[in-house]
Amino acid sequence: MTARLGRRALLVGAGRLGLGAALGGVATACGEGAGAQPTGPVSAWFHRYGEQGTTQALARYAHQFTSARVDVRVVPGDYDAYAVDALTAGTGPDVFEYANGPTIDMVASGQVADLTDLLGEARSDFTSSLLEQMSHRGRLYGIPQATDVQMFVYRPSLLAQAGVTAPRTLDELVSAARALNQGAANGLFLGRAGGVDVVGGPLLWSSGHDYLTSSGHPAFVNADVAAGLGTLRELFVSGDLLLDAPADWSDPTTFAQGRVAIAWTGLWALPAITAALGDDVAVAPFPAVGTGGGPSVPFGAYGAVVNAHAQHSEAARRFVQWLWVERTDLQLDWARSYGLHVPCRKSLVKRFEAETTGALGDAADLVNTVGRPQKPLLWTQRCETAFRDALDHVIRGGADPIIELGVAGDIVDREVGRFR
Repeated sequence: MTARLGRRALLVGAGRLGLGAALGGVATACGEGAGAQPTGPVSAWFHRYGEQGTTQALARYAHQFTSARVDVRVVPGDYDAYAVDALTAGTGPDVFEYANGPTIDMVASGQVADLTDLLGEARSDFTSSLLEQMSHRGRLYGIPQATDVQMFVYRPSLLAQAGVTAPRTLDELVSAARALNQGAANGLFLGRAGGVDVVGGPLLWSSGHDYLTSSGHPAFVNADVAAGLGTLRELFVSGDLLLDAPADWSDPTTFAQGRVAIAWTGLWALPAITAALGDDVAVAPFPAVGTGGGPSVPFGAYGAVVNAHAQHSEAARRFVQWLWVERTDLQLDWARSYGLHVPCRKSLVKRFEAETTGALGDAADLVNTVGRPQKPLLWTQRCETAFRDALDHVIRGGADPIIELGVAGDIVDREVGRFR
């Protein structure tokens, strides 16, 4: 996957807290055995994951590292904003994870270390688009940890009862939402904001476009994207969208409780959904928009990053290399034992898919068939805010799509121009 959005494209909560209030579960780990060294402690920060057992797993991994003592800290609330503030203030950790890798501003200001040499021969085994997402001018600044994908989930039995097939186009999705909007259940759920915070990327890709061109200019100011936004506006006011759900799109509760027939969510939610609904669950990508595109899904990965000013820089680099490059057994455990996530290594994906069936396996396969990296590295917070505002003004506010896209395009062009 989660303001910069993080793993689920949604990190909400406590905001910018003081250190004492913000740091949640803390686990100190020191490698055992003859190879253990007193170096450190290396401080390693992670955001608070929703799945049970994640904090304990991270502490267990760190405990196996024999080159240094590692202090694992889990930060609740608006982790991304908190990490940025800490780096800027010079109080950041030695190692930290960040949504889709470090930001371009972190790279350009020299806040994060070059990790290019840590991959070695394993480079070709990583999903190349994830490495590109965390690279700038040929240098790598983050090591992908695990991949999350977003997609539609639906109830085949409800679609069959309504005489509806899985939508292949945006127009078919609108028609399906109308046909399925019966009784107590709504037809479609795109989140409580009506899709403003989640469908931007898929709308671009599925219409045959993207956030930026290869030369770093806006690629979304065109009639195809505007028409797609107009359709989403019609859907928003149709009454066929569920808008008052108790939990947002990233939470499995709304779909699992039968409040809606089709919903946008993430791979991490599927174990809970299939536990509640059994085999009556299927997945689908965002459908084609217009005639020039095709189906798509966004995927992203938290990246392990080393602070360029780390107190224990060599130990920090070694810990990242050990956990996210060398220890493929722990990488696979992290991907499948705490919720469900796709490994970032091609060799591990094959093992993962062989052990995963049904909707779970189909969802994982979307990464390799129609998946697109969630955001390009040059797409800054200012770009995201401008684009999100345009979507909001059109989908929820009814503004003219091409005008709003043009306004956002001007802001994005100026912003990205800082790095071209």
